[in-house]
Amino acid sequence: RDIAEVPRFIEAPRRHGPLQLGARGRLGRSLQARGYDQAIVLPNTWKSALVPFFADIPLRSGYVGESRYGLLNLLYRAPPGKGRPDMRLFYARLSEAPGAEPRQPLPEPRLRIAVDEISRVREKFGLSQPYVVLCPGAEYGPAKRWPYFAELAARLDEPAVLLGSANDRDAAQGVGGTDLVGRTTLDEAIALIAGARAVVSNDSGLVHVAAALGRPQVALYGSSSPLHTPPANAAARVLWLHVDCSPCYQRECPLGHFKCMREMSAEMVFSELKAAR
Repeated sequence: RDIAEVPRFIEAPRRHGPLQLGARGRLGRSLQARGYDQAIVLPNTWKSALVPFFADIPLRSGYVGESRYGLLNLLYRAPPGKGRPDMRLFYARLSEAPGAEPRQPLPEPRLRIAVDEISRVREKFGLSQPYVVLCPGAEYGPAKRWPYFAELAARLDEPAVLLGSANDRDAAQGVGGTDLVGRTTLDEAIALIAGARAVVSNDSGLVHVAAALGRPQVALYGSSSPLHTPPANAAARVLWLHVDCSPCYQRECPLGHFKCMREMSAEMVFSELKAAR
């Protein structure tokens, strides 16, 4: 809704895990009447290609993924090489013919929020300006969660506002500030980030929301890599310690020492935050 280049979005009421063949079939048939020429399927799963197939969209493109021959009829293969590629470029390749490279630099996604919407949401939660948004959670697991948000909150000159989903409540315990974790809709969280003086976040969905809003931000990476999922924001400061075992992309530290995050001090993050603003 907040991306100017997207004229329409259609919410698909599906859950992770189940195939939900009937629901996907009904959604596909409802899209058929719209007469779309092409569907670009971003997820790599077999089931994600079912809806455009059921919609009988003539050109259905995406990566081969889970052997999606037939479901897709314009197939792309992941480029050779070790490690995980820059995800932005990985998906931007789907905008060109297979084997062709998109023009760079890639456009940066931008969210646009009306000023009165920011004010409305801020007033709803009783917030005054300025404030700094902290995002202590990360859906993937503990290995992505920096452990010193409470120390950082105590150093801030402005009040801290904590944001995240209901699954992040444990990570937000004891941090301090105004804890809105699990209490906002995604739209409200976007508006609050848009009105923030700055944002500090683990590698989670909200780090990319802050980037798309162009906010001054510090992005914290440990088990994951900013080479794979960087914040597309010239105002972003990225902290990554480059320890030997990082990135491991594990939900929990497989070696037990958690150096990639534990050795990233609150002072280091605070210094980056001052430099970002």
